[in-house]
Amino acid sequence: MKYQYQTKGTCSRMIEIEIEDGLIQDVRFTGGCHGNLQGIGALVKGMKPEEVIGRLDGILCGSKATSCPDQLSQALKEIIAE
Repeated sequence: MKYQYQTKGTCSRMIEIEIEDGLIQDVRFTGGCHGNLQGIGALVKGMKPEEVIGRLDGILCGSKATSCPDQLSQALKEIIAE
């Protein structure tokens, strides 16, 4: 299943997430620090959403109240709640 999440408070504007059989298959960010966000996508591939949430939830970017990794965790929380 493919999902789109509009980010809030970050340089990235959107996250596209693909989940099949309870595992993350692909994560793509629109905007933001391209290399770093490609790295995050590669690292979380094959992981369960709950594990990613546990690792990324609450990470901040400088003085911002969130970050791209934190926004990925927020997106996954919404997906799980559906």
